Amino acid sequence: MTATTTMPTRPAHGARWLRRLALALPLVLAGCGYNTIQTLDERAAKSQKDIEVQLQRRADLIPNLVNTVKGYAAQEEKIFIAVAEAQRGLTGALGRPGGTNPQELATANDNLNRAIAPLLTLVTSYPQLKSDQQFLRLQDELTGTENRIGVSRQDYNTAVQAYNEYIRKFPAVLTAKVIGSKPREYFEVTDPGKREVPNVDFSKPAT
Repeated sequence: MTATTTMPTRPAHGARWLRRLALALPLVLAGCGYNTIQTLDERAAKSQKDIEVQLQRRADLIPNLVNTVKGYAAQEEKIFIAVAEAQRGLTGALGRPGGTNPQELATANDNLNRAIAPLLTLVTSYPQLKSDQQFLRLQDELTGTENRIGVSRQDYNTAVQAYNEYIRKFPAVLTAKVIGSKPREYFEVTDPGKREVPNVDFSKPAT
């Protein structure tokens, strides 16, 4: 009886090609800037989250500040209403379905800046506020938070600039088109006339 010899099965040509492609793909993607795009995008995303954390903290402080000032100046209802509306605008921008928009956040924060300014200058009309420890503590916390927002804003815009510039360069621009990477928006007020933060001057009477 003659033994039957079984020949080893060779992988199909298509399977070999796919395996080679899988091995080469990481090198191709790296050469086209895929990894760098992901790194820069993640860095910008983290910086945006840092801004949002500080903005949320600022929004959370506002009701306490309003309640403290109301204890001395309950009749300043227009100011309190304006602050409440601006605070709700910032909270709404932070909780927008589908994700936050940096320019919308910047505008909402700027609106809150302008609403808070008359509230803080009430100390010129109600000197007893100057010695209220709760008011002074909240004022210090708001100032510190605003400073941290400024630092986070600068870090975010720097990260966005690096990302936006990179995805416009060859060959990364080709990779960006393939994977759908789009330029990120800067954290800045779109209306040039509103970019200057109001100056709170305690030497002048409140308006």
